[in-house]
Amino acid sequence: MRTEHVEFPGSHETTLDGRLDLPDEPPRAYAVFAHCFTCSKDVVAASRIARELTGHGIAVLRFDFTGLGQSGGDFADTTFSSNVDDLVNAADFLRTRHQAPSILVGHSLGGAAVLAATERLPEVVAVATIAAPADTEHMLHLLRESREEIEEQGEAEICLAERPFLIRKQFLDDLRGQPQDHRIRKLGAALMVMHSPTDQTVGIDNAAKIFKAARHPKSFVALDGADHMLTRPSDARFVASVLAAWVERYLPEPTLDPDTPGAAEGTVVVSENGEGPYGQRITSGRHVFSADEPIPLGHDTGPSPYDLLLASLGACTSMTLRMYADRKQWPLEKVSVGLGHSKIHARDCEDCETQSGRLDHIERTIQITGDLDDEQRARLMEIADRCPVHKTLHSEISMHTTVAKGN
Repeated sequence: MRTEHVEFPGSHETTLDGRLDLPDEPPRAYAVFAHCFTCSKDVVAASRIARELTGHGIAVLRFDFTGLGQSGGDFADTTFSSNVDDLVNAADFLRTRHQAPSILVGHSLGGAAVLAATERLPEVVAVATIAAPADTEHMLHLLRESREEIEEQGEAEICLAERPFLIRKQFLDDLRGQPQDHRIRKLGAALMVMHSPTDQTVGIDNAAKIFKAARHPKSFVALDGADHMLTRPSDARFVASVLAAWVERYLPEPTLDPDTPGAAEGTVVVSENGEGPYGQRITSGRHVFSADEPIPLGHDTGPSPYDLLLASLGACTSMTLRMYADRKQWPLEKVSVGLGHSKIHARDCEDCETQSGRLDHIERTIQITGDLDDEQRARLMEIADRCPVHKTLHSEISMHTTVAKGN
């Protein structure tokens, strides 16, 4: 993922500050992320979701609403409607400079904002809300301790997330009467509702109301055990990975430049993904996944390199047995391959030519299910050693390494 700093006009004729997170290849689509009330574009949930989406070829614009983070303007002058206008302005910026966003993601009040903005953005095909209130008047409940003072004095300073914010009466007035239910019913885009059953800030009943009001296609994912802010890294990663998988259905098929590494069949590109010290992003054609080292060395965001090696051998073994059995029309029902890697002393290996030092040892257990006789089972075990990856691991391998141009 590479990030560009961007600026564009906000709803109050001030400058909004944003980050445009871009995949290494040309983007398949663009998304806008709307952060939670009084948060910023750099909140953990936003950065992790952006990173995961870029791994799927989606560019993500996350920005600070007026008066927050690095954006200009006075927060006290803002309303929910002005936040929606900021969101539409962000989409207009992408439409002018790159491509109109087809995906909106909103967290908490940002979720309510994306639901409200969708009707003004005809290019949007998928909307995701995370811990979002079903209606804007829910905010009045959160501000209940200061509502009377705001109503009487016209404004009041409140403390949110250990920071002071000035809230004016215009903000409360704007929250009332927002037609959120109508907007949800007429959304015109696929909807993903994500919410924790134990959210103490915005109750799970809000997710039920949103889901019930929305038309299909719609999906719901329970974020079991997560808090409202997704402060646990594992919760933010889960949201990001599920969201990326879901939105895949609404994206155009990826197209690769034939001159780009990884476009050729059989070519794999691996690059650091920023997830801890060793996290890697692996691209193989249209497939993108992760690799990492286990905790405590890495963050365990994906299989280790040796796990991937074993997976390659296991997959090739199972596929080879399936192909052979199908060709012979044998009643093979299922193949399961268990593998493990270790280091052993050469002297403990009876079949090895090397007699000193330590060797890599792979233990492979094959389980074959089906109405097969002993001769068929024995033949399948012989065929297992003929899988191409097995042959590669046993053969002499020539490897040539070059330095990419520009390094």
